[in-house]
Amino acid sequence: MAIISTLFKMIEYLSLFIVSFLAATLLPLGSEIFVATMTISGYNAWLIFAIATTGNTLGSITNYYIGKLGANFILSRYIKVNSDKPQKTEQIYQKWGSPILFFAWIPIIGDPLTVVAGIFKLNLYIFIFWVALGKAFRYFVVIISC
Repeated sequence: MAIISTLFKMIEYLSLFIVSFLAATLLPLGSEIFVATMTISGYNAWLIFAIATTGNTLGSITNYYIGKLGANFILSRYIKVNSDKPQKTEQIYQKWGSPILFFAWIPIIGDPLTVVAGIFKLNLYIFIFWVALGKAFRYFVVIISC
């Protein structure tokens, strides 16, 4: 019976990782409810924190590479913008710098921020630092609020 219980917990932690990963992509999902539910249900808070932060950060890295590798394809075929729009977005990044990525966890604006960072080919290590820090902060707040 202990083996089955352990197996179910492993599946639930894997599900948390998958939901956290997908929530950081351009898909309209939220992982906070899973984090809160698992915390309230008595799962290991530090493990929840580590899995959710890792999954969500990796999802944002996926967005980064979509922007970095697919910028010309996406911008030329699917997104019709006038020539000054990319320049305005670049000005925002120049004004606020890479620390703006701390807010990549905020719904609606966070995912596009990570794609634009890829389009602008921001240094990946700087990207990961700010994104992971912001996402860790968000999950920490969710967990301690439960």
